[in-house]
Amino acid sequence: MALVRSKDMKPEMAVRRIAHAMGYRYRLHRKDLPRRPDLVFPARSKVIFVHGCFWHQHSPCKNVREPKSNRDYWLPKLRRNVERDVENQERLSEIGWRALVLWECEVRSRNDTAHRIREFLERP
Repeated sequence: MALVRSKDMKPEMAVRRIAHAMGYRYRLHRKDLPRRPDLVFPARSKVIFVHGCFWHQHSPCKNVREPKSNRDYWLPKLRRNVERDVENQERLSEIGWRALVLWECEVRSRNDTAHRIREFLERP
């Protein structure tokens, strides 16, 4: 677990490079927002989360698998991650922020990711 980083992972860095290249400026991991979003666009009141498919249990993804060992520990932990994601999305919405979740498997397509980011940030 000590080797599992919570920020600056490859998918997050890819999204940051794409957003910056598109001319968007952002803040990183603001502590005053629920769950410290990966990218924060304060002027737009919007945030982007970049979720790992395994850790956040992206259901249609082939990267999601159930752990084979220590299931009593891992299954509740992964389930709680999903519940926490929903709770934090609701909390952000309540305080007037909109959130976009980009999944690790989706970020591999640069054009699709750029399109989703632009569509999300330009929509009122």
